[in-house]
Amino acid sequence: MLELNDANFDSTVEKGIAIVDFWAPWCGPCKMMTPIVEKIAKNNPDFVVGKVDIDKSPSIATRFNVMSIPTIIILKDGQPMDQTVGVVNEKTIMDKVNALGG
Repeated sequence: MLELNDANFDSTVEKGIAIVDFWAPWCGPCKMMTPIVEKIAKNNPDFVVGKVDIDKSPSIATRFNVMSIPTIIILKDGQPMDQTVGVVNEKTIMDKVNALGG
């Protein structure tokens, strides 16, 4: 799984589907999402799946109006298409991706 930051975010998500997990190391619910996001990354090599540590890259979180974590944002060609806040299961995320034609 990719660690996304200010240096690589835009170039990494600019083409295709990207599933981005906004998180922080001190966030308990974020730790619950980690194995779910890791499984999505393992099972879907055609998608970019990455994590943004909001403490290390606050400008990305601000740009996408992330107010609570964990937040999953699904992007298509760099544009946000869907967002979930809180702990969700793999099926919920993948259903959203599939609805976008992913």
